[in-house]
Amino acid sequence: MVKKPAPSTPRRSERSRRAIYDAALALVAEVGYPRTTIEGIAARAGVGKQTIYRWWSSKADVLLEAFLDLSARTGGDGGREPRAIPDTGDLAADLKAVLRATVDQLKDPRFEIPSRALAAEGVVNEQVGREYMTTLLKPAILLYVDRLRAAQEAGQVRADIDPRIALEFFIAPLAQRWLQYTGPISYAYTDTLVDYALGGLAPRTPDVPSGTPGHGSVGP
Repeated sequence: MVKKPAPSTPRRSERSRRAIYDAALALVAEVGYPRTTIEGIAARAGVGKQTIYRWWSSKADVLLEAFLDLSARTGGDGGREPRAIPDTGDLAADLKAVLRATVDQLKDPRFEIPSRALAAEGVVNEQVGREYMTTLLKPAILLYVDRLRAAQEAGQVRADIDPRIALEFFIAPLAQRWLQYTGPISYAYTDTLVDYALGGLAPRTPDVPSGTPGHGSVGP
C-alpha cells in the first residue's frame, strides 16, 4: 500500500490565508466594518479563530492585508512594490493619467467598499487611521513627491514649493469628494484639478516693465 504524502503545511497555510482574505473582504462588503468580527471572518473562511490571531492582532490588520493582496492580484502595487509615476516630460499628462487610474479604482466596488470602510473607521479610530495612512496612502504619496521633484529639476515646477504640500492640491480634493459624496468623481474632474494645481505651481514669468521693446513699446 502506497503511503500518501503528508499535506504541505505551507500550501495549507496559504490556502487558509487566502480564504481569510476573501472572507474579510466579503463580510465588510455585506455588513460593513463595525459589524465585521474576527469570529465572523473565521467562520466564513472555515478556520479557527486562533488561526487568525496567530497571524493578525485585529480585524483592521486582516482587512488591510487583504486589501493589499487584492490590489496586488488585480494589477495594482498595493503599496508593496511602489512604481514610479511615468515621466514622459509632460507633467500634466503624467499626473492626469495616474489620477484617471485612481478614479477607476475608487469606482470599482472591489476596491471602493473595503477602502471606504477603512478610511471611515480611521476617522474615529486613531490606530486604524495611522495604519491606513502608513500602509496604503504613504507609498502612493511618495510617488507623487518624487514625480514633482523631478519636475522641479526639469524647471517645470517652481523651485521654492514643497512637493509634499503641493501634491495635496489635487489629491486632497479628490479624496474629500469621494469620501464625503460632495460631487461625482470623473476624468474631467481630476484633469481640471491638475490644470488648476499646475497653474499655481508653474515657474513664474518675470514681470517685464512696460516700454520694453517687444512688449507694447514702439521702437525708435
